[in-house]
Amino acid sequence: MIMKTNWWKAIASFLVVLFTMPLGHALMMIMEKTITPVALHYSAFLMGLVGLFIVITGVFVKGDTKQTVFGLIGGLLFWTGWVEFLFQYYATRWGTQPEIVNGEVVTRPEYLILPASFGMWMMMTLYIFSTKNGCNFINWWQRRLLGSRKNEIAARPMTRHTSLVTFMELNMILWASYLLLMFCYDSNFLGDRHPVTSIVAAGCLLGSIFIFKKQLRLSSWDANIRMAIATVVVFWVPVEVLGRLDFFREFWVEPQEYATQMICILVVFLMLLVYIVVAARKQKNKE
Repeated sequence: MIMKTNWWKAIASFLVVLFTMPLGHALMMIMEKTITPVALHYSAFLMGLVGLFIVITGVFVKGDTKQTVFGLIGGLLFWTGWVEFLFQYYATRWGTQPEIVNGEVVTRPEYLILPASFGMWMMMTLYIFSTKNGCNFINWWQRRLLGSRKNEIAARPMTRHTSLVTFMELNMILWASYLLLMFCYDSNFLGDRHPVTSIVAAGCLLGSIFIFKKQLRLSSWDANIRMAIATVVVFWVPVEVLGRLDFFREFWVEPQEYATQMICILVVFLMLLVYIVVAARKQKNKE
């Protein structure tokens, strides 16, 4: 039996999530350059609060696609405001120095202390033993670790709210990718030019292709967007590695100099987002 592939849905979902990466970086850079330090941290805290509010609001809206969008947007604001900017605040407050190579900042202070959160990230992996869900990553580990006792140990699913599922998926995989990159970049472990770092980047590129193939089989917009989160974040790992090695210019960290490119990305992102919501509504009405 030949399974139907959904190329347009997969590509559109991939692009929507992909564009959030440079837009998120650009937003941070713009805030840092245009807002005073004191106002910046108040603004960042408000951003995280707004993100949390959007995610919770998504629980009450109707339609899995709308809930997915609420979880995605809210999750991004939450991560930027309450994770990245909060690490930045304490790094600045306690005088953490950036990593400088040849007079150029290659790792900002907040990212240097982020690996200290590894233990907290690992706590989340205990969900492997306590929930039945649709996450391919968790299901794979459950099959390996729990074996024939999988249905006995992880017997019941948690209450499913698509907005919260999207929020948690986004934040967990972003967190994991940052930890992976920081450990690879750390010269005490590997270093950005170590062969293993290159192998990790290549492995993530191949992994993103594998995940995208999974996307092609998903006929609903909401499921496609949620799978695209994994595709994009895994794909972004080699993008970050290559950017660090100066294979290309990361124009999103200098949005004021590349305003035209950033505006184009923002416009296409908004157009695709509106299109997906409208298309999902039409699809639902036909069913």
